[in-house]
Amino acid sequence: MAQQGIQLDQEKLSCSICLDLLKDPVTIPCGHSYCMSCIRNYWDENEMHNCPQCRQTFIPRPVLVKNTILAELVEDLKKAALPAASLHHSYAGPGDVACDFCSGKKLKAFKSCLVCMASYCELHLQPHYNIAPLKKHNLIKATSKLQENICNLHDEVMRIFCRTDQQCICYLCLMDEHKGHVSVSAVAERAERQKELAGNQQKIQQRIQDIEKDVKILQEEVETMNCSAEKALKESEEMFKDLIRLVQKKSSEVTNMIKSKQKSEESRVRELQEKIEQEIQELRRRDTELQQLSLTEDHLHFLNSYSSLSHLSESTNIPTTNNLTLQYFEDVTAAVSQARDNMKDLLSDQWPKMSLSVNKADVLLPQGEPTTRDEFLKYSCQITLNPNTAHTRLSLSEKNRKATLMSRNQSYPSHADRFHERWQVLSREGLTGCCYWEVKRSGVVVVAVAYKDISRKGTREECGFGLNGKSWALKCSDIGYESSCDNILTSLSGPQSSKVGVYLDHRAGILSFYSITETMTLLHRVQTRFTQPLYAGFWLPQHAGDTVELCEFK
Repeated sequence: MAQQGIQLDQEKLSCSICLDLLKDPVTIPCGHSYCMSCIRNYWDENEMHNCPQCRQTFIPRPVLVKNTILAELVEDLKKAALPAASLHHSYAGPGDVACDFCSGKKLKAFKSCLVCMASYCELHLQPHYNIAPLKKHNLIKATSKLQENICNLHDEVMRIFCRTDQQCICYLCLMDEHKGHVSVSAVAERAERQKELAGNQQKIQQRIQDIEKDVKILQEEVETMNCSAEKALKESEEMFKDLIRLVQKKSSEVTNMIKSKQKSEESRVRELQEKIEQEIQELRRRDTELQQLSLTEDHLHFLNSYSSLSHLSESTNIPTTNNLTLQYFEDVTAAVSQARDNMKDLLSDQWPKMSLSVNKADVLLPQGEPTTRDEFLKYSCQITLNPNTAHTRLSLSEKNRKATLMSRNQSYPSHADRFHERWQVLSREGLTGCCYWEVKRSGVVVVAVAYKDISRKGTREECGFGLNGKSWALKCSDIGYESSCDNILTSLSGPQSSKVGVYLDHRAGILSFYSITETMTLLHRVQTRFTQPLYAGFWLPQHAGDTVELCEFK
C-alpha cells in the first residue's frame, strides 16, 4: 500500500511534456506545473504562450519562478523511491512492458529511455535519477515500441529525419541510401511538426467552437420553430373553432328563419282554410234552403223568403301559390350558397399562400449575401399586411398590400394585435430563412422588421419601430435616410428613391436596406442575432395621404 502511494505521488509530480519527474518545477498561471526547461523550450518553439494541457493563453509571456515546495516533494520522492522499490515487486504480466535489466522473473518497466533504448523498472531506473550524465537522458512512459526506433538495416538508433523521403533514418542510412537527401535531426523535425500540430489543433478547436455555435443556433431555431408551430396550431385550432361556431350559429339562424317563415305561412293557410270551410258550409246551408223554397206551394211565402235567400256574399279569394313566400325560400338558399362559395374561394385562395410559405425551404448553411437584384429576387417573398394589426388611422387596400395614412379613424373592430399609439401595421407572414421584399413609398415612411410581441400600447419607445430592442427600422423621406434600433438613430447617405429593398438572412443575423434606382445601393446593414421570427412593418408618422405599398413580384 505504501508503494502504491509513492507511485501515485510520482505521477502527480511528473512533467506532462517530458513525462519525467519535475526538474526545477515551475507553476504557470493556470495552475499546471512543468519542468522549467520543458515549458521554456515549448514556449520558445511556439508563437503563442499557452498551457500544453488546458490550452489557456497568457499575454504577456509569464515569468518562470521555481516552485520550491514542489522541488522539495520531488526530492523526498526520489529518496523514498529506492527503498520502497526493494520492498515491493510488481512483476510484468501479459501486455506489460518488462524491465530490460532484470534477470530471472522480470519486473514491470516504469520508464523507457530514448537514449539507452531500454526500459527500466523503478529499481533499475534509479541511476538515471542519481548519476549526472544519465540525468540528461530523455525518459518517457514505459513503451514496448522502442524497437521501432531501431534501423532494420544497420541496427542503429534512428535520430535523423529524411525530408526527401519523409522517413526516419540512422546516421549510416544518411551515408548510403539517403546520401545527398535533405535531412535534419529528428528533434528539429519534431519541433517543426510540433508547431504545425499546435496550429492544426488551434484550427480544429476553432472549427469545433464554430460548429458548436452553429449547432446551438440550429437548436435554438428548432426550439423557436417548435414554439411557433405549437402556437400556430393552438391559434389555428381556436380560429377554426370560432369559424365552426360562427357557421353553426348562422346555420341555426337560417334554420330558425326558414322554420319561422314556414310556421307563419302554415298558420296563414290554416286560417284561410277554416274560412273557406265555413263558407262552404254556409253555401250548402243556403243551397238546402233554396231547394226547400223551390218546392213550396205558398206563393206569398216564396216571394217573401226569396229576396233574403238569393243574396250571396262575396266568395273568398284563394291564391293558387304564394310567390312571395317561395321567393323568400329561394333567396335564403341563394344567400347560403353564395356564402358557401365565398368561403370556399377564400380558403382555396389562402391555402396555396400558406403552403408556399410553409414549404419554402430555409437555407441552413451560411451563405454570401446577394450582390445583384436578380440574385436578390431569388429570395423574393409575397407579403401581405395584417388588418388586425393596423392602426385605425391606416387604410389598407390592394389586397392588403398598401397602407394609406388617413385624416380620420377607420371603422375597424377591436383586436388585441392592433396598434393603438403609433400609426403602424405588421405583415401577416412571419419571416425566417432568407427573404427579400421591396416597398414603394410616397411621403415619410418607416420601413421596419419587428418581433410579433412588440408592444401595441405604451410609450413611443415601447411601441415605435426602431425605438426598442424588438425592432429594426429605416426612416425614408425626400431629404434622406435614417436608421434606428433600440432608440439609437444614425443619419445615412444614399441615392434618393421611392423604392426600397429589404434583405433578411434570419439565421446569419443579417438585415440590409437598399435604395433601388437603376442599380441597388446599400443604405444600411444590421448584423445581430435574431431570436424569433420577424414580421415586416411600416410606420407612417407624419402626413395624411402618405402611402407605402409592397411591390408584387411577377
